[in-house]
Amino acid sequence: MTDDTQDFRPEARAPRGFADKRARDLRAERAILEAVSAVYERYGFEALDTGAFEYADALGKFLPDSDRPNEGVFALQDDDDQWMALRYDLTAPLARFAAQNWETLAKPFRRYAYGPVWRNEKPGPGRFRQFIQCDADTVGSARPEADAEIIAMAVEGLEAAGLPRGSAVLKINNRKLLNGLLTAAGVAGEGQKLAVLRAVDKLDRLGVDGVRLLLGEGRLDESGDFTKGAGLAGKAVDSVIDFVQAGVLLKDGGGRSATLANIAKVVAGSAEGDEGLRELELIDAALTSLGVADDQAFIDPSIVRGLEYYTGAVFEAELLLSTTDEKGAKVSFGSIGGGGRYDDLVARFTGQTTPATGFSFGVSRLAAALRAAGREPGGAARGPVVIINFDQAHMGEYFAVAGELRAAGIPAEVYLGTSGMRPQMKYADRRLSPAAIMLGGDEIAAGTVTIKDLDLGRELAAGVADNAAWKAERPGQQTIPRDQLVAAVKTIIGG
Repeated sequence: MTDDTQDFRPEARAPRGFADKRARDLRAERAILEAVSAVYERYGFEALDTGAFEYADALGKFLPDSDRPNEGVFALQDDDDQWMALRYDLTAPLARFAAQNWETLAKPFRRYAYGPVWRNEKPGPGRFRQFIQCDADTVGSARPEADAEIIAMAVEGLEAAGLPRGSAVLKINNRKLLNGLLTAAGVAGEGQKLAVLRAVDKLDRLGVDGVRLLLGEGRLDESGDFTKGAGLAGKAVDSVIDFVQAGVLLKDGGGRSATLANIAKVVAGSAEGDEGLRELELIDAALTSLGVADDQAFIDPSIVRGLEYYTGAVFEAELLLSTTDEKGAKVSFGSIGGGGRYDDLVARFTGQTTPATGFSFGVSRLAAALRAAGREPGGAARGPVVIINFDQAHMGEYFAVAGELRAAGIPAEVYLGTSGMRPQMKYADRRLSPAAIMLGGDEIAAGTVTIKDLDLGRELAAGVADNAAWKAERPGQQTIPRDQLVAAVKTIIGG
């Protein structure tokens, strides 16, 4: 070993776009996943977990470099010279699994999945290269009712995760409506259709006037950059604008049925548009039967999503809660999930169109949104009860106390550092422990134990004025018979 090797000290740093998560974040994600999984299972969806790696050719459009497919994904070459890549999402692995096992699956195949996904993209604020997704999909049903059930399940799942009614809404559209409208207007080329969809997708940011420019010749922004437009003629531009404005807001006395009536006026005479309208009507009827009200899911013709991915119904979950960052400044999360119908994905493997529909949301993003709205997922942070370590000779007693608490379902730990009592109490406070247990020689001889209520101490230190009666009944420190330890700690935790 050379001197240079001996002196080398790597810099302690996490790769860009990969976040370290401590207990608070992990607890929040776990609480969301448990709540949403319970909803999915009540709907009869089966849990499925596929491997982190897929063969790179199964991931499709994110692989422009056939020699080394590393654009958009993290890829490596196996010892059989085949490229593998970390999964980019949970849908491509589902398509591969369905195609591989189609003959043995009960069809339609209804599954939900959650886990990390990886994207080899430039990281930024709130944009990570690894994050947790949660999906639910139905493969093998072309019925619009399958879309409706996914929407209803998404509504219920988000509420179970911590978003009460009125704090989020599912917006619904159908890609066939705009496709039919454009075909009727003489727009035949796929490139021009995609330009129109991209323009419509900017409605929230640019407004009607900005979208109108992008549908026509183009738009010059404030910086002086010019974006070439879709090149539609005036009448076609008007038709698209009328379409995206066909939604009737609840505050204006509208709902799904009123919006459908408006859309029918705009797309009338287009075979594909009429088909999309009929599918939305069936989705609306099913949602009504499932008890999903207009304020929980409504039809918004401006929703586009996945320009080259979705084939029919599309839906997007939007957060309505007021959210602020740690400094109190308002932040906007906007979309917190979405999905739709994708009938061409399994066909990449089989050559046969296989209908599919699903919904996906980012778990970490939802947890951050809930936290920014003052709704901590999983509840307030709480550490274990800490048993103060006074004397090595009494270590057996300390561990016996920890064992009693753990057997009662109470997290507990014996302090195993080398500091004195005051630093140990500071340690317990930093761990957000509800209580500290003190068991010195006098307590052991008398068969007693001393408990310090740290939750109460924190509230008193913060000057909290409510719950006065509760505080009056809770001594900050008490010495009790040893056999009353568990009951006393449960009282503190339950308080």
